[in-house]
Amino acid sequence: MAQQAGHLTAPTARESSGLTPAQLRWRKFLSHRMAVFSAILLTILCAASAAAPWIADYLGVDGVTADLFNRFGPPTARNLLGTDEAGRDVLIRLLQGGRVSLTVALVTALVTAVIGAAVGLLAGFYGGRLDGILMRVTDGVIALPLLPLLIVLAAVDLTKLGFSAEAAASESASLYRIVAIIALVGWTTVARLVRAEALTLRRRDFVRAAVAQGAGPVRILLVHILPNVASPLVVATTLSVGNIILFESVLSFLGLGIQPPTASWGNMLTNAQDVIWDKPELAVWPGLFIFVTVIAFNFLGDGLQDALDPKAVTE
Repeated sequence: MAQQAGHLTAPTARESSGLTPAQLRWRKFLSHRMAVFSAILLTILCAASAAAPWIADYLGVDGVTADLFNRFGPPTARNLLGTDEAGRDVLIRLLQGGRVSLTVALVTALVTAVIGAAVGLLAGFYGGRLDGILMRVTDGVIALPLLPLLIVLAAVDLTKLGFSAEAAASESASLYRIVAIIALVGWTTVARLVRAEALTLRRRDFVRAAVAQGAGPVRILLVHILPNVASPLVVATTLSVGNIILFESVLSFLGLGIQPPTASWGNMLTNAQDVIWDKPELAVWPGLFIFVTVIAFNFLGDGLQDALDPKAVTE
């Protein structure tokens, strides 16, 4: 039991349970039922999307090649969700679209986290003129109208930027372009969050002790400050994944994102709008996948926020 100035104080959760901080955080996360359920659901979705080629081979279906003799087919043992307007298996296209949409979301979230963390650490640690310049740039990016800007950037012709026509029309080019466009404007929230943490941490005793021992700025940033901003950084990155999925879906829906025949949830919605009255489920399924995935990432972010809160260890 803790003792201070001759008086007895109540033990903290860590002292009374004998658990390490990591174990306390894990227990706190497990107590958030929706976060745990969301993590399981997202794991299953990611695994199924990654296994889309093997599932297609097992069922003997194709999510890319058109079969006009099998248009709008009903659900069967072979086509579990039926076929679309081109005779392609809907389930396999949903899983293939999940591979694209989830890859774009996760890679973009990682890139935005790296950019935002770098800007925030530099601004918060050095302060002064550098802080002022970086935060004014951040404010300028925040002030931009996001969706119109994304549409304009997505409409840029890559051949006029020096890319060959073949490279500009490739599947990887459209994917990388979406990642670059969203990451270009999506790092601001992480930057402001990390800056606020860095401003507080640079005045802490352990940072001052490191400076007194002769540690350089790079070592202080990477060893002493960055690990202490990891918790809010992870939470912010997780919560951003849902928004990125929505942005990618909107751009693909407008025909400016992932281009057919490559499937994404957004361009599946685009294709379904022409047959919405004849085959409404073609719009329902990708919309439902987008909705469930975004909600699951938001619940996961809430659970991580509760688990990584310092109070979860000390209370």
